[in-house]
Amino acid sequence: MNDAIRYPAALLAEACQSRLVAADALPEDAAETVRALMHASCLGTDSHGVRLIGYYVDMLNNGGVNKRPLRRFEQTAPATGRLDADYGLAHASSYRAMNEAVALARHAGIGAVTVHHSTHYGAGGAYALAAAEQGFVSLVLSNSDPAVALAGGRAPFHGTNPIAMGAPVRNRQPWLLDMATSSIPFNRVKLYRSLGLPLPPEVALNEEGHPTLDAMQARFLQPLGGMAYGHKGAALAGMVTILSAILAGADPDPVMISTAEAQKGPKPQNVGHIMVAFDPARFIGQEAFEAEMERYLDVLRNSPPAEADVPVCAPGDKEWEEASKRAELGIPVDPDTAQFLGL
Repeated sequence: MNDAIRYPAALLAEACQSRLVAADALPEDAAETVRALMHASCLGTDSHGVRLIGYYVDMLNNGGVNKRPLRRFEQTAPATGRLDADYGLAHASSYRAMNEAVALARHAGIGAVTVHHSTHYGAGGAYALAAAEQGFVSLVLSNSDPAVALAGGRAPFHGTNPIAMGAPVRNRQPWLLDMATSSIPFNRVKLYRSLGLPLPPEVALNEEGHPTLDAMQARFLQPLGGMAYGHKGAALAGMVTILSAILAGADPDPVMISTAEAQKGPKPQNVGHIMVAFDPARFIGQEAFEAEMERYLDVLRNSPPAEADVPVCAPGDKEWEEASKRAELGIPVDPDTAQFLGL
């Protein structure tokens, strides 16, 4: 973001909250949306951060989300439950589903909650972190509209179908994974478009299904692994579809309406998620787990690097480093988003 201006996190959060409430979002739903957006922006995942505020405002204004959802949670067994998100802003539904999964895990050791009738929930790591900060190991999966080709395919089939996971670590920030099963998320393509940057190789395809580095020409994505090993990414995307959509009763990726259609309204998507929480106390024990995580990560970070000046790192390391930097210097925001927020 060469032309971005940095702003304090509190100022950005307040501006985002104001825009969502002005679009008639419930204040509590707006607050959970801002919480998830700020998670992404603070950790450097700008593709899923405050730059999405205009998208959610459009969804509210055009009927792509339900402004007054009646969310309903049903516990179906000692360790399982379902949440009907009623097409509201997905961030509030997702935080609630993870909280319900944690509550189930406190009693049963494991808690799994599916979500249906949901919408775009931003960065899955936000919900994985919410459980890890309470001492639980977490797994978060979500499907999305078709934007990724199958291995060897030339048309979109799966969504970017992210996988997120968190784990508490003694005396450290949580281990935190948040990755798409495509080479990159499509919001990254949109970010590259706004910045006028070329795409990395092996991530996107044009209208004819041929690889392209031009973000403006990119129409859909390659699965993780690119042209040679995309069957692995496509299989992971299918796993996410099964667990987050089909198991939940949401629309599978190939038949889901697009985010662009949902943005125009008035028909919302029916996205599915699953939130899983594991209580370490019911396995190795809380203290032992966090201590072993600390030891494991110490060994990992001391592994010999291929290049002397490029240390190896664990999932989350770069994000926590960026979060520390942004806490001091502010969060970079592109000019269009800053103008939209009235900054």
